[in-house]
Amino acid sequence: MVKGLSILGSTGSIGVQALEVCENLNIDVVSLAANRNVKLMEQQIRQFKPKVAAMFDEEAAKALETAVKDTDTKVLKGLEGIKEAVVHKDADTVLTSVVGISGLIPTMTAIEAGKNIALANKETLVTAGHLVMKAVKEKGVRLFPVDSEHSAVFQCLQGNRKEDVSKIILTASGGPFRGYTREQLKSVTVKQALNHPNWSMGSKITIDSATLMNKGLEVIEAMWLFDIPAEDIEVIVHPQSIIHSMVVYNDGSVMAQLGAPDMRIPIQLALTWPERAENQFNKLDFYELSALTFEKPDTENFRALKLAYDAAEIGGTMPCCMNAANEVAVDLFLKGKITFLQITELVEKVMSEHSVNSQPVLSDIIDTDYESRSLALEILDRGL
Repeated sequence: MVKGLSILGSTGSIGVQALEVCENLNIDVVSLAANRNVKLMEQQIRQFKPKVAAMFDEEAAKALETAVKDTDTKVLKGLEGIKEAVVHKDADTVLTSVVGISGLIPTMTAIEAGKNIALANKETLVTAGHLVMKAVKEKGVRLFPVDSEHSAVFQCLQGNRKEDVSKIILTASGGPFRGYTREQLKSVTVKQALNHPNWSMGSKITIDSATLMNKGLEVIEAMWLFDIPAEDIEVIVHPQSIIHSMVVYNDGSVMAQLGAPDMRIPIQLALTWPERAENQFNKLDFYELSALTFEKPDTENFRALKLAYDAAEIGGTMPCCMNAANEVAVDLFLKGKITFLQITELVEKVMSEHSVNSQPVLSDIIDTDYESRSLALEILDRGL
């Protein structure tokens, strides 16, 4: 079990739930890091008494420093402060749960410092999976998946040989617009898109779930986590979100991991593996289940999933380009500047104009992210 934990993204949905897990397990919270939510960070500091708290936004850091000056917590600011927080000597594990590519550099910093990683930031592997997994191997650290789907696959692989795996099946809820026609999708609102049927998540990941981009990102993440080609990773829509994912073996056997749709369960497993600690979280009651159903994803009306498979096949900087364009597009949608369908349209146009670097180093990834964001805004100005 983790002895000392650093949480990157502590004020987000996963970070808040991770702190609930820490409270249940009595794990020492060594450091916290977030962007700019001063009020919630102050509450977390007073409850968990971390040695260090870092805010990426420097004005927020100043406000936090004033708010908690009566505590023993040291407040840090900016990217350098975030990096200092994740490498604290008393933390053996870093849970990375910030949204988007902003988690990449701190995660790499933590790996280089020999910290184990509990990964809830899929964009880190989407954008630079080849670099991250290489660093994990070289430093001899462990990387535990926190996403419910990847945690499920991790569990289904235990006790079996990798060479016996036929394919991985990632389950998807289908989001709030499952079954919608393109005509219906033209008029959906931000409020509707944020109303996920099964999971309580942050706004960005919830929109990604509605477009199916989230599942596309998970395909690329699984590719790196489990060293399996994207073509051997299948997505199946499972509206009940009870089976979190499956592994199909060469002999036809299928291993599935089931559980209530509660993110605290995979978070806890990443912090306790190979132990399984008792908790009071939601438990699955089979007598309350009416049915488990499955269907093919609609990649005609939800093209984001296909774009992710395309990006995985092309490789190099293309997944990073796709991710950057998607982050911009989702933000524009949340601000009411583009429609729901234009999210995927914008991503596809950015990808079509991207010049791929097939063997990028970290600086190339950072450059691609910046250039793709700029290109997305340029395309928007031209007119979608």
